[in-house]
Amino acid sequence: MTSVSTRYVGRFAPSPTGPLHAGSMVAALASWLDARAHAGRWLVRIEDIDTPRCVPGADALIMQQLAACGLLPDAAPLYQSQRSSFYQAALDSLVAAGLAYPCACSRSDIEQALAASGQPRSRNQELRYPGTCRQGLQGRPTRAWRFLTENCKQNRPPALIPHAQAAPDLVADQMLHWNDRRLGPQQQNVHQAVGDFVLKRADGLWAYQLAVVVDDGAQGITDIVRGEDLADNTARQIGLQRALGLPLPRYLHTPLVRGDDGEKLSKQNGATALDTSQAMHVLDQAGQVLGLPAGLSAQTPADWLRQAVALWGRATKIDR
Repeated sequence: MTSVSTRYVGRFAPSPTGPLHAGSMVAALASWLDARAHAGRWLVRIEDIDTPRCVPGADALIMQQLAACGLLPDAAPLYQSQRSSFYQAALDSLVAAGLAYPCACSRSDIEQALAASGQPRSRNQELRYPGTCRQGLQGRPTRAWRFLTENCKQNRPPALIPHAQAAPDLVADQMLHWNDRRLGPQQQNVHQAVGDFVLKRADGLWAYQLAVVVDDGAQGITDIVRGEDLADNTARQIGLQRALGLPLPRYLHTPLVRGDDGEKLSKQNGATALDTSQAMHVLDQAGQVLGLPAGLSAQTPADWLRQAVALWGRATKIDR
């Protein structure tokens, strides 16, 4: 296990595929408020490993939008595109431990294997990997690398930080249990629900799951505050944290901003860029999504944030 500072460390980790919109500002504000309310550090990580989707200059624009709203990080941003060697080292350690293996399957291969076995497609159309390459590639070339989920080890001790969440329970049926600070008790059998998930993609790019776990460990992140659409990733990330001997952070998943169609507001469905020239309005709207009262009696973003930190702290105390 890697020892990290006992002080709260949080982060906001946007992908530079465009400017911040109302939904991403909610996540940014929540993570900033949680860090400040618990006397912690707040970091920004630019998750730019999916290079084909990244927009030149979007990272600088995101930082400008955050600054306009008074959300200033405590260190320079970390860029995932500069950290490939660390992800490779993590993959190498998993392979050496027998916890990762090469995969030759294409998407159509997986679909055919699932159809042949009569397994229904579920989880919002995500394909559950059937384990075709666990016993070897049978002469086929490697396309991707996957994490072996069926041999999850029994619990390790909690992270070497006094206020870490209790280590998640892993029982004989592979069910992983953890507690979300907002959503409450959660559980998932990753092997049954997801299967062996990708660590390095067929196009050579690093998968989100591995990169985020490696970077959270490297930055000493103690608390992950993000939108609830990412809650489904938590069990996979806990599994990787345990396999890599990394501390187990606490999790808090925030409400989502939804469009008129009820779907999560995102860049993919036409979310408009925030006009942060009206910073007070932006903060007020994001705060209401998070349960803060509308129209705080503040004259400046700094005043608004001071009041919001106090309110957030009273509502979200962490047991030490």
